[in-house]
Amino acid sequence: MALGVSLALPAAPASAHNSLTGSNPENGARVAAAPARIELRFLAKPDPGTTKITVTGPDNVAALGGEPTFSGSRVSVPFAPGAAGLYVVGYQVASGDGHPVKGEVRFTLTTGTPAQPPSSPPTVSAAPTAAPSSPPATTSPPAAAPAAAERPDDDGGGAGWLWALGGLVVLAALAAGLLLRRRSSRP
Repeated sequence: MALGVSLALPAAPASAHNSLTGSNPENGARVAAAPARIELRFLAKPDPGTTKITVTGPDNVAALGGEPTFSGSRVSVPFAPGAAGLYVVGYQVASGDGHPVKGEVRFTLTTGTPAQPPSSPPTVSAAPTAAPSSPPATTSPPAAAPAAAERPDDDGGGAGWLWALGGLVVLAALAAGLLLRRRSSRP
């Protein structure tokens, strides 16, 4: 019976995968005043040794103002704003099972310094990883991306549902067997 119950309980693949639970500024937000820091909140405590954070602004200009700081399941990064426009905060954290989880948070800074055409090749900042490319800023608000960006390496919990379905089938077979046994033992 205990085996049947344990098989009926769905496996929790999400517990093995870390994910973004929130951010400040929020994904898709339009902010007039630039925050001093950007905060990312995760389901599990990220490992400082494997966590990578990038911040890029309009024209793919790095806007990371320093090294990230970690506090429990929160990661804060100093923000060095530039021109008004779309900012993309890219992240990569490792899950408990070793799978990297990647995503991004996008927000629009509605005020800032006017965008200047580069007079020389852009310099590379001390950002932990290469910055992802971002589309040019527009006057319309950006399309909101999902709060937890899609992870192509995540199976979406499909295997967990298969285990749960298999467990239900086993439980149904056990219940049918017990019912038949009871009926056959009655005089």
